[in-house]
Amino acid sequence: MNKYIVLSKEVKLALANKQPVVALESTIISHGMPYPKNVETALNVEEIVRMHGATPATIAIIGGKLKVGLTTEEIDFLGKKGQEVIKTSRRDLPIVVAKELDGATTVATTMIIAAMAGIKVFATGGIGGVHRGAQETFDISADLLELANTEVAVICAGIKSILDIGLTLEYLETHGVTVLGYKSDNLPAFYLRDSGFLVDERVDSPKEVANIMNAKWTMGLKGGLVIGNPVPEEYEENKEKITKAINQALLELNESDIKGKDSTPFLLARVKDLTGGESLETNIQLVYNNAKVAAQIAVEYNKRIFNSSSRG
Repeated sequence: MNKYIVLSKEVKLALANKQPVVALESTIISHGMPYPKNVETALNVEEIVRMHGATPATIAIIGGKLKVGLTTEEIDFLGKKGQEVIKTSRRDLPIVVAKELDGATTVATTMIIAAMAGIKVFATGGIGGVHRGAQETFDISADLLELANTEVAVICAGIKSILDIGLTLEYLETHGVTVLGYKSDNLPAFYLRDSGFLVDERVDSPKEVANIMNAKWTMGLKGGLVIGNPVPEEYEENKEKITKAINQALLELNESDIKGKDSTPFLLARVKDLTGGESLETNIQLVYNNAKVAAQIAVEYNKRIFNSSSRG
């Protein structure tokens, strides 16, 4: 534990008592949804984690401190401040900390801080990846390199549909990142339950996931895992409608001057507008579903680590 980390009382107590903890990101609060829906969603996600036997640890940088577990007031602060909060990836982290600024953590940064705190399970919406046209732009999310190096299991609804899913999977394979499908043979595609791309292995229970996590890390293999958890069927978007909205949003992005880390928030916001808000509801429901499964996995993984009679 380094001097920059501040654990909430709830998280500190859970870790001290060897209880399961689930990390949660904060970019979804500041950059992913409008206020007050963002705050409402974040608080609901925390409650879902608790309901399924784990302690939530929403992560953000506030005043240069790496906060692991936020108060309701801190979540509301991030939600109200919105995009004024710095979207913080690995490269930004030393600047935000040194200048004592406020930062919302991406998938990559949430993984980094979770690992620092000793948290092995992280629930998010969807991971970043290789952007379409990356053959020319080299626009590849830092999430992927973090997955290759940081020992945290990421439960998500797959790779964001706005990205190049095929190239992202190739990148993950090259870097030895195991990609699992939760009750699915194919990786989900965020708004859609099936991307059309196979996963490395299907898993049908939290226990299976926990066993794979345990095997990987006890062998000394570095890096994380991706657990693709499809959005519940009743909330899945219409494929034709969402594809049309994504293509339109990408066209508008290409015609703009928006680059780098601002691309994804722009695309998600435009898809929301183009679907009449439907994609936002899908986004919320898939995050809720990921929080539930992540808590269940954290409970099972905790048994593997702290209860020898449950190993196997």
